[in-house]
Amino acid sequence: MENEEKNVVERLEAATTLLERTLSWLEERQVALSGEVEKISATVEQSRRETELAEKLAAVERELAEVKAAANTVNPLRRTMPAATAEMLAKHGIGDGPVDVHALDAALSGLSLEQRIAVKTQLLRAGAVA
Repeated sequence: MENEEKNVVERLEAATTLLERTLSWLEERQVALSGEVEKISATVEQSRRETELAEKLAAVERELAEVKAAANTVNPLRRTMPAATAEMLAKHGIGDGPVDVHALDAALSGLSLEQRIAVKTQLLRAGAVA
């Protein structure tokens, strides 16, 4: 019977050794797997952040386009006046640059009231008269 007990003890020691090895292997594998999970979650978080930033950038670009469009409607960058108006003013010695109001009134004296208003409106739009 002593021989049997020795045999059982040896088998239990062998099983214990195998269990310890298996436990050690499982712990190593768990560390490796948790590292992979952390990498995956970091990638997902980075992807979400990039998506959020892209959405914010698109919103800001839309808002900027709206602001530029509104600015161009209120105060267009290109200021021109009709060629006929420019020619009429040139005949009276009024050229490029700011227009003197008295000289403008003298140049427009031959026109009807409506025409004078139309010319002055064109000059205002072109930025020639303040």
